[in-house]
Amino acid sequence: MTSLYFDIREDQWPLVYDDKYNVSVMGLEKFHVFDAKKWRNIIQHLQDANLITKECLVQPLEAKKQDLLVVHTKKYLRSLKWSTKVAIIAEVPVVACLPNIIVQYAYLKPMRLQTGGSILAGKLALERGWAINVGGGFHHCSSDKGGGFCPYADITLLVRFLVKNQMIQNAMIVDLDAHQGNGYQRDFLGVPEVYIMDMYNRNIYPRDKQAKQAIRRKVELDNRVEDSEYLAKLRKNLIAALNDFKPDILVYNAGTDILDSDPLGHLKISEDGIIKRDEFVFEQCKQNNIPIVMLTSGGYLRKTAKIIADSIINLERKGLIKGGKMTEINE
Repeated sequence: MTSLYFDIREDQWPLVYDDKYNVSVMGLEKFHVFDAKKWRNIIQHLQDANLITKECLVQPLEAKKQDLLVVHTKKYLRSLKWSTKVAIIAEVPVVACLPNIIVQYAYLKPMRLQTGGSILAGKLALERGWAINVGGGFHHCSSDKGGGFCPYADITLLVRFLVKNQMIQNAMIVDLDAHQGNGYQRDFLGVPEVYIMDMYNRNIYPRDKQAKQAIRRKVELDNRVEDSEYLAKLRKNLIAALNDFKPDILVYNAGTDILDSDPLGHLKISEDGIIKRDEFVFEQCKQNNIPIVMLTSGGYLRKTAKIIADSIINLERKGLIKGGKMTEINE
């Protein structure tokens, strides 16, 4: 059993977060479109809404080398000792000029912590019926290649750890980030026990044809798709996917880069559309008695943190997620 798995108190929520998730590379993160403090802002919004306290949260452990080697090659992990390589993955060219010790501490360490959070959230979802890692969802990273701000293959690791520990036999990945999830798709090519549904903008990065072969239910969207078309396609395809395959767990990659005006997603989904999307996915899992683990993944506007928080608040109000023992007593 890995040290990344541990038991949580009854009063804690299966809501995984550590303040060290947030990236700060001497202020250089401001040169990236990604909101490097997005995860902290989500938690702040949830606290401001009086949904949670800090005591509710579960702090994960950092994924160490032996954990990462469950999926990653030694050669790939060694390559991260070169700042130039990390700069390409992080899409911040100036990182190439920094000593690797700074890159490790300021960028890769937070990403390893988020990866540990995704792995732990998988276990918690089986125990509680749901879990949310307020981070993770690095869906462009595979065992031997990172990219698109994704240095570790946390989705592959989440699934492989559960299988390795004989907690599940199969899994479904539902990826609703605006981009194709080519990383875990490459890892699960030819693996029938992992059913992949991916709904993404076909016109943007990564356009990975080889990885597409792993997708069992592929929903390719064009630029500027709006709520009505998006939600109709989601409803039709997720229901069909769950008729095709009965998973032991559903891994939900809930990217918010589908939001209207996101500079990289090029879709036109409203804030309300994202909240309805998440609600529908959780609703289907509850109806079919499938544990769900949600990862926050991509989302490149400053306002996405509040949308994610509002969506979590909505899930709680609709009874689709529930806190620990304290919540039940308060009710």
